[in-house]
Amino acid sequence: MGVWWSGPVATFLNTDPDRIGERLAHEAGCRRFSSEPQQLRAWATQLDLLRTTLTALPQTAGWQILFEFPIPRLGGRIDTVLISPDATFVLEFKVGASQFDAAALAQTEGYALDLQDFHAGSRRHPIIPILIATEAAQPAQTSPLLLGSGVTPVLKCNAPNLAELLSDLARRTLHSVTRMRPDEWEQAPYNPVPSIVEAARLIYSTHSVADIHTARADATNLTLTSERITELLEAARRQHRKTIIFVSGIPGAGKTLCGLKAAFGTAEPDNSATFLTGNPTLVHVLREALTRDAVAQGQKRAAVEQRMESTIQSLTKFRDYYVGRTAECPPERIMVIDEAQRSWNANQAIRKSAQRPVRLMQSEPAHLLDIMHRHDGFAAIICLIGQGQEIHDGEGGMACWGDALASRPEWQIHASPDVVSSTSSLTTLPPSLPVQKEPSLHLTVPVRSLRDTATPKWVNAVLEGNVSLARNIAENASLPFRLTRSLPELRKALRERARLTYRCGLIASSQAKRLRAEGLGAELAHMDSNAVAQWFLNRWVPDKDVRASDALETVATQFAIQGLELDFVGLCWDGDLIRTGYPQRWQPRRFSGTAWQTVKSSEKALWSLNTYRVLLTRARYETIIWVPEGNPNDPTRCPETLNGIADFLLACGIEPLKGAETLQTVDTCLLDV
Repeated sequence: MGVWWSGPVATFLNTDPDRIGERLAHEAGCRRFSSEPQQLRAWATQLDLLRTTLTALPQTAGWQILFEFPIPRLGGRIDTVLISPDATFVLEFKVGASQFDAAALAQTEGYALDLQDFHAGSRRHPIIPILIATEAAQPAQTSPLLLGSGVTPVLKCNAPNLAELLSDLARRTLHSVTRMRPDEWEQAPYNPVPSIVEAARLIYSTHSVADIHTARADATNLTLTSERITELLEAARRQHRKTIIFVSGIPGAGKTLCGLKAAFGTAEPDNSATFLTGNPTLVHVLREALTRDAVAQGQKRAAVEQRMESTIQSLTKFRDYYVGRTAECPPERIMVIDEAQRSWNANQAIRKSAQRPVRLMQSEPAHLLDIMHRHDGFAAIICLIGQGQEIHDGEGGMACWGDALASRPEWQIHASPDVVSSTSSLTTLPPSLPVQKEPSLHLTVPVRSLRDTATPKWVNAVLEGNVSLARNIAENASLPFRLTRSLPELRKALRERARLTYRCGLIASSQAKRLRAEGLGAELAHMDSNAVAQWFLNRWVPDKDVRASDALETVATQFAIQGLELDFVGLCWDGDLIRTGYPQRWQPRRFSGTAWQTVKSSEKALWSLNTYRVLLTRARYETIIWVPEGNPNDPTRCPETLNGIADFLLACGIEPLKGAETLQTVDTCLLDV
């Protein structure tokens, strides 16, 4: 696990504290962390306090104590973990602090929640986070109700009262669950699943993917795919050839994570890569997240921002720069293209660039292939393909890449059999291409949804209108979906679930125009880099930043959220996708003037369904769908039409959001009383 020191409490009490301090300093040095005098003094104070506290509690002799337990997903380490046979205590020390500040409370809770979510030894008994501000006045606090498992609210304690608090908690947790062996807790599997932003931060800062795992053993597909990409790149480099690799998969299976590994997973200059995306939101959020990290480490923001411009690039700007400069060659030999299926076909490229300084004369795939062909010898393009996620006019899909490659035989093509079709299709490569078929390049196991792997199958069944299949999936899974008809209840439930740590937000289709009448008229401007970064990275809790997603004021559309994710999602379902006809089917609509208009184009209808596919697969933990009740006096918000949507979702097995649901839904067990 990489913990810096661990052992039974009895061993800790019989070990010279100077030796433990030296061990902690040594471990910090090995990891190139700072061991400044201030940190050494903090460790000494912490060790002395724990020796005094635990000596006074003889019942803790058989407990296990761990110092500096790593939480790589959050980029930190728990100061101390105490393991009793009945509970896990997460102790975070703020030596010299006289206040319990909001950031420290959020940090402490975040560590505890991370253990609950990703540490197998922490799922069947209470996890009790305690923030110790050594010089603070002891606050009055309500004792948590200790049930079978889960995370309590953060308890606050000063130095003199730590022994009394631990004694009380030890008594109250005694035999609260099936007892465990404290010495086995450390050996239990710990497999953190980072969000896209967390993964980018970790890979970019360490050039390593060793700390990025998946929470389920059946998600080895992601590792196999990453390893195969590396092998194919190495082979092409040795043979000085051009290669293109298509990585496909279901929504939430880890395609972007594979791309980030390919782009950031090495510091070797010969492996220089750039991550390109036509999704401006992803560009803004990843750049700003990495920039904030670097600035926090003392680097100059201007210099970092300049570096980020070449690391994570807008596909549009990259394309136009090199199309307009035919003699220049990109410095990077590896190009990773996120959501490559959304590249423009030739007609769209010519039409959209007609009034621009740089005019395109062929499809985006054709231009990108020609740009990378300027390299002598080795060059590679890794295309990340989101199946069923074409959401806009002019997106050429896999067929567009197939057309471009058909006239460029110098490119060796690698793809999964899943994206090679025997017939012409927008979503597949044509059968005439000489594709080297690689089954491992298709990701089939969802890693975004941490609660149940059935989410993509259920979403597919719902959007196909297959009620019986959707209900069968729901009956055999623990679906992370709830339904409500009340916007206040939606906001209340999201805030309860988010606590101090998780990120929540409201999302909706860009065609959900009548949500304005419900009070949701503020749409996130997905082309505004500052607004996007603030929505995804800032916090309402604890900072009270109204621009943040968890303020639950501004709604993100599919264009802002595609490729990114939230922990808890509030999906606002409007009249742009309704149930109609006999037998019933999905009918996309667009709002024009004062009324809804039926979408008749089959291609545009597919975009509407794909929009909801994107929206329904953005949550890491849970999606709460809100369908408004409507207004009988407003024909654009017909209650009968909206009831039809809600009734269909219920028939598909979604559970209604119950008014009594609170934090217990998140933790399953622990409520403040």
